[in-house]
Amino acid sequence: MNKNAGCTLAAVAAAVVILLVVLIGYPQYRVYSQRLAGEAALAEAQSSRQVAILEARAKKESAISLAEAEVIRAKGAAEANAILQNSLGGPEGYLRYLQIQALESSKASLIYVPTEGGLPVTEARRLAPQ
Repeated sequence: MNKNAGCTLAAVAAAVVILLVVLIGYPQYRVYSQRLAGEAALAEAQSSRQVAILEARAKKESAISLAEAEVIRAKGAAEANAILQNSLGGPEGYLRYLQIQALESSKASLIYVPTEGGLPVTEARRLAPQ
């Protein structure tokens, strides 16, 4: 056998071996690649789920804290109102105090004051031309 024929035979044998490796190895590589892609998708889904759970827990804790703060504020306001009410002679005195505060902060030029019957005293002559 001459040298060229041996080289050609070796090249053909190498090509056949490479072809067999590709034909057998490529499908196995695709299966391996798809399995890795599936594992990556599963890991991402689990991570997203854990993030959603942690965010929900944080919102729950925040809502609980806000509710507790609102209860504390309401208790403080109730105590302050009770102190004011008792120092002003009861509920009627407290309501009178609130009415006076509202009148002081009002910028109205005309104020109706209720009488004993609960009806306001009106001033009809004010509108008449003079």
